[in-house]
Amino acid sequence: MTIHQFNPPHPGEFIREVYLEPLGLSANEASRKLKVHSSTFGRLIGGKSDVSAEMAVRLEAVFGRSAESWLAMQDHYDLAHTRPKLNLSGLEPVLFD
Repeated sequence: MTIHQFNPPHPGEFIREVYLEPLGLSANEASRKLKVHSSTFGRLIGGKSDVSAEMAVRLEAVFGRSAESWLAMQDHYDLAHTRPKLNLSGLEPVLFD
C-alpha cells in the first residue's frame, strides 16, 4: 500500500485564508458570530487548538460548510502530521482469508 504524503492546512489556517481575510472579517467579529470567547477562536485560527464537534457545528452555522467537513478537515490534518512520527514496524496486520 502506498501512502501519499500531503500537507493539508490546519482548519484555522483555512478559516483565515478563505473566510476572514477575503471578507475583511476580524477574529473578534468571527468569535462574536460563533458565540465563543475570542481567545478560543484565536487558538483555533492560530493552529493551537483543534476543531471539536461543538466548534464544527458552530462553524457550520456561521460559515456554511457542513460540520462533517470541518471534522474531516481536522482529521486529515491530524493524520498527515501523525503518520510520519509513528514507527509501525512492530505491528502485525490481521490477515483475512
